[in-house]
Amino acid sequence: SRHLTSIGNSTKMKTSSSFDYEFGGPVGALGTMIFLPLVTLLLTYWASVGSLEFNHILPVETSCSPDAGVVSMLISKMKDSSVLCPSCAHSSVLISCACVIVAWFLFQVLLERILPCEIVLGAPLPDGSGKKLSYRINGHLAFWATLLVLDIGWPKWTEIGDEQILVFGRAPMTWLYDNYSTLAFVTIILSTMLSAYLYIKSFGKGLLLAVGGNSGNHVYDFFMGRELNPRWGGFDWKEFCELRPGLIGWMILNLAMMSKQHERLGYVTGSMILINIFQGLYVWDALYQERAILTTMDITTDGFGFMLVFGDLAWVPFTYSLQSRYLVDHDPHLQWPVLACIVGVNCFGYLVFRGANGQKDAFRRNPNAAEVSHLTYLQTKRGTKLLTSGWWGMARKINYTGDWIMGLSWCMVCGFESIVPYYYAIYFAILLIHRSIRDDHMCKEKYGDDWDKYKSIVPYRFIPGVV
Repeated sequence: SRHLTSIGNSTKMKTSSSFDYEFGGPVGALGTMIFLPLVTLLLTYWASVGSLEFNHILPVETSCSPDAGVVSMLISKMKDSSVLCPSCAHSSVLISCACVIVAWFLFQVLLERILPCEIVLGAPLPDGSGKKLSYRINGHLAFWATLLVLDIGWPKWTEIGDEQILVFGRAPMTWLYDNYSTLAFVTIILSTMLSAYLYIKSFGKGLLLAVGGNSGNHVYDFFMGRELNPRWGGFDWKEFCELRPGLIGWMILNLAMMSKQHERLGYVTGSMILINIFQGLYVWDALYQERAILTTMDITTDGFGFMLVFGDLAWVPFTYSLQSRYLVDHDPHLQWPVLACIVGVNCFGYLVFRGANGQKDAFRRNPNAAEVSHLTYLQTKRGTKLLTSGWWGMARKINYTGDWIMGLSWCMVCGFESIVPYYYAIYFAILLIHRSIRDDHMCKEKYGDDWDKYKSIVPYRFIPGVV
């Protein structure tokens, strides 16, 4: 129903009368943009109280006039809510948190710009030109540089004799715990502002637009993202945000929660150690394998709008760190045999996840390499090869299965007394199912009958012999 047509240096999309909307169309996009920020703030609150508590979300009394309408009354209650508008009564706290988030973002930009890097070409652009964009791959180095600065390179002034001397030491990590909800709130606002800028920028001349974000409906396109690869010179907004500020920020928040637990208890529990190891390894692995994201749908297909901006910068760090936040106040103090079983679950998930992704990446780079030359594949009419043995002969999305199993182990370290830490396993299952449906639809359009043939060879989606 739509295709890309290159006209000079610009790319426009021809559409039929019915655009192929996702996420419930404009109404669904609007609802998602309202719902997910609220869920983020609710989750930060529920992690602190340890349960799905609803009684204190909105204040009973409000500063709004009794004669105000229902909408005005609701907005007023939200502004007065310490859950949905944390620190809104304390502008100095809001400003401090906003400055910290902006400084964090700029610090990661600085590392991306100045650290040694490998220049890697991405996938061919979908405009038919064959052009490939170049990317600075140094996320793994930025990961270690960040840890170094926060551990021994945090600057502060101290008085020695009669003089103020600049010294360096460990960052005051527990401050992140103390301002957790407010940091999430200002990040949501700043993410929305960045999304607005990128949407306005997408109307410039000569830009390559994402097919799925060029419907003509402002709400939907703002959500999906119009421009495929927004850049400032060589700085790629999408690839940078995909891994740097949010993903590394997630790990830093976990370390802050561990510091707070140690401050309170005088020791760190097994569950807190495991969640930091599990998720720290996950973040490290993503940054170590940074070049692998260049062929993912986020980079090659989706525009960079609110969906990805909010997801990368707000949703990931402040909802994925939920387990560590929960453990500060509600640690179950699990016995070592239980913790050992959870380690086994995590290792199994990682084996599946990394084994499948590593095999796919190795095959893409060189199908004749010794480690993948024995694999069978389906040769498509497009000239590409679809693996039909090894990990990918078991199920078409076997990597998703491993990813979910790892996520389940993160929830299990929090014990079994509250459903709050298990939000991740529930949400992630829904996300992966939806994403697999999107992938299946796109592959059908891409490969045609070859995709049907491939599905007959590899009939299972997630679990071999089951589903």
